[in-house]
Amino acid sequence: MNEIICPNCKKAFKVDEAGFADILKQVRDHQFEKELSNHLALAEKEKVSAVELAKANVKNAFQEELAKKDKELAQLKAKSDTELAQKLAQKETEIAEMKSRIESAEIQKKLDVSEAIKLIEKERDKLANDLKIKETQTQLLEKSIKEQFTNKLVVKDETIKMKDDEIARLKDFKQKLSTKMVGETLEQHCEIEFNKLRATAFQNAYFEKDNDIRGGNKGDFIYKETDNEGNEIISIMFEMKNENDETATKKRNEDFFAKLDKDRKEKNCEYAVLVSLLESENEFYNTGIVDVSYKYEKMYVVRPQFFIPIITLLRNASMNSLKYKAELNLMRNQNIDITNFEEKITVFKEGFARNYDLASRQFKTAIEEIDKTMDHLQKTKDALLASVNNLRLANNKAEDLTIKKLTHGNPTMKAKFDELKNKPE
Repeated sequence: MNEIICPNCKKAFKVDEAGFADILKQVRDHQFEKELSNHLALAEKEKVSAVELAKANVKNAFQEELAKKDKELAQLKAKSDTELAQKLAQKETEIAEMKSRIESAEIQKKLDVSEAIKLIEKERDKLANDLKIKETQTQLLEKSIKEQFTNKLVVKDETIKMKDDEIARLKDFKQKLSTKMVGETLEQHCEIEFNKLRATAFQNAYFEKDNDIRGGNKGDFIYKETDNEGNEIISIMFEMKNENDETATKKRNEDFFAKLDKDRKEKNCEYAVLVSLLESENEFYNTGIVDVSYKYEKMYVVRPQFFIPIITLLRNASMNSLKYKAELNLMRNQNIDITNFEEKITVFKEGFARNYDLASRQFKTAIEEIDKTMDHLQKTKDALLASVNNLRLANNKAEDLTIKKLTHGNPTMKAKFDELKNKPE
């Protein structure tokens, strides 16, 4: 809105941009017409003054010449009549010529004035045309600026709405972290969440309480899954820790790492996962899936909402190496020399683990950026893309691992595979 002060009543009033532009246009048009009228009036006055001056100059010159001729005529009156008549006729001719010259001068002056008027009118038309062009350009510029400003406002409003929605979602998510487990234990919650998907997503999976007290310890749950031939796809030792379970002294997640690692090894599980509500204010554990393999091998810490995603993630990763595990079991059953074969499998797993570690760390970075501020959404996107790229690299490594590469440099295995290949059906 623009504020305008009335020049008469000195009262201020506001008009919108469209009204202000219309008033500005009227003022410009009025000012231009006023200036144009002043120019034309001045030109007309100059024309009249010039004509009058020319007339006066010619008249004065003529009068001076006429006075001179009258004087000469008076002097000639004393001469003879014949001479006088000739001289008089000559003078009359000269007078006629002078009158003709005066008339020609007046016509020329009129032509000059007319030409000057035409030039002024041409200049006026040019100024009017330039003014219209400027007004058009101004209108187009104002329209462009308004459109840009409007678009920026729309984008800004959408961005603010997205951020508000994300903040609301995160607030709701954090509230659920502290309220979702009310009325049920964490173990019950995880078991219920798993059973919801058991019939559809985990038909061949084993997920039961760990009742094997080996070495005086046992975990909470063991997850195992095999293919149709009985080859193990993945195995996970789960430990669930709820803040409400600790009444006297508050525990930390790290306090349970050593026991969980020991349980994993005693029960021959490949991975160890701590599902925890401990240290609820610790942002390190609130970012999502936290890889703690830098302390204990193949160990992760997750909040309850990531219980199913960690199973899915580890399961999908293990599916890529399933056929190699099956071939390995087959060769073991046939007493095939696998000295270098297992080493290559280990190298593959370690390479995959490194890629997964990078992906997990970048995933953690992405979640941290989302939780801290919505302004870092672009950085989060980059981190997620980098995570996907590392997973893609890991998948490419899995797809690139072939029997031919595994048996390279191992004549014993190559001979066995050739024997199996050439063996009749």
